[in-house]
Amino acid sequence: ERLGVPLTENKKKIVVDFSSPNIAKEMHVGHLRSTIIGDTLSNLLAFAGHDVLRLNHVGDWGTQFGMLVEHLRDEFPAALSTETSRDVDLGDLVSLYKAAKRRFDVDEEFKTRSREGVVKLQAGDEEALAAWESLCAASRVEYQKIYDVLNIVGLNERGESFYNPYLAGVIEDLEGQGLAVQSEGATVVFLDGYVGRDGSPLPMLVRKSDGGFNYATTDMAAIRHRVQLDAEEGGEGADRVLYVTDAGQSQHFEMVFAAADKAGFVTGDASLEHVPFGLVQGEDGKKFATRSGDTVKLKDLLDEAVRIAGEDIKSRLSDDDEAGGELTEALEEVARTVGIGAVKYADLSMNRESNYKFSYGRMLSLNGNTAPYMLYAYARICGIVRKATGQPEGKGVVWPEAAPEILITHDSEKQLIRNLVKLPDILSEVESELYPNRLCDYLFETSQKFNQFYENCPVNNAETPELKASRLSLCTVSAATIRLVMNLIGIPVVEKL
Repeated sequence: ERLGVPLTENKKKIVVDFSSPNIAKEMHVGHLRSTIIGDTLSNLLAFAGHDVLRLNHVGDWGTQFGMLVEHLRDEFPAALSTETSRDVDLGDLVSLYKAAKRRFDVDEEFKTRSREGVVKLQAGDEEALAAWESLCAASRVEYQKIYDVLNIVGLNERGESFYNPYLAGVIEDLEGQGLAVQSEGATVVFLDGYVGRDGSPLPMLVRKSDGGFNYATTDMAAIRHRVQLDAEEGGEGADRVLYVTDAGQSQHFEMVFAAADKAGFVTGDASLEHVPFGLVQGEDGKKFATRSGDTVKLKDLLDEAVRIAGEDIKSRLSDDDEAGGELTEALEEVARTVGIGAVKYADLSMNRESNYKFSYGRMLSLNGNTAPYMLYAYARICGIVRKATGQPEGKGVVWPEAAPEILITHDSEKQLIRNLVKLPDILSEVESELYPNRLCDYLFETSQKFNQFYENCPVNNAETPELKASRLSLCTVSAATIRLVMNLIGIPVVEKL
């Protein structure tokens, strides 16, 4: 159901680059924000009718892999054989990474081997590649667990390693155009308007003095592949590319975009847009961490939200309820929807550029602009329609046919209608400006307008059958509007809470 929202007349190929965890490292709250915001923008752009490619630019290449491969050589030798590497259980990848890093910091022989290992990996050594693929496969399993919990689908992995064949060509092009120059043995690009703290020109490094490439080179290669090369050339031929990353990378992307534009990698009217977001903080306004100062595991964070939601539901069950106060399978599913929805909604309801304080209490509250409030608002409308149409509990709501005419007898009806017809403009605004909090603001406003309407305009006890049918239609469209926008932000609705 589109609720009268038209498909775009200007269909574009849009790449949305989001999530981007690092191989052999745990996803953290920064990845959570990128994943939630990127998924919502992708949903909205696809709903508008654009051809959307969701890309997961995972960190699967770099100097740390020499260290990890050599550690596997000593501890998990089976990981270095293509025949046996898929059967190796690497266990806790974070512990494995920390163990390799400890060795690297204290063991000179291991450090030397690690550096040589990077060269072997980059040269395509069979054993090194098998070990690397083991690490990637094991990491993939771990972050897929998070994506499953968050219901993230259609995300295509295309890591840094994918762009390796294109890196040398980027340097050749930049040098050929006189944009890349030698500086202290490295290859750099100087861009107008970028200076260091001392006022000297700020270089953008594209090739290190040892011949290795870095993030800027990979991002330049990715731009060529995503924009300059069309499908026939193996690229995407995108009209718009969105990069959903933390605000700390803003200058990096400004410089990369400027260099790519200057080099002619950005063709036609294609646009490159950084979609920055702020930090997640603890309730004290400091870095979000456990009491011992460790990084909070995403899985633990999400599980805790579901647990609290479940406890709240359990506290409202009477002794006569099913399962003697324990949650049934259906109620456990409701707890998952509320808990995960609360985390998503709390993130999306903030201006994405702001830092926000993570608080289970606030995000799981039934008051204010929260997921539980919106889920309750939807379930309440379902209850109103059930009662007014004589439908039994326990079955899906059958929404009544649209009334032949909408009758306005009170100002609150007019205000609700005015709000409902704003939906296409709100979606268009977010498509252009990329601030998902405006969807949450609209949801909250819709639920408040509906509450005012329901307080002033009886549905079941309307004066005439025509007025009842009209008001039932307003209930139906209000519910459909909430359901549509909640689906866009990745939160399924429930018909009873």
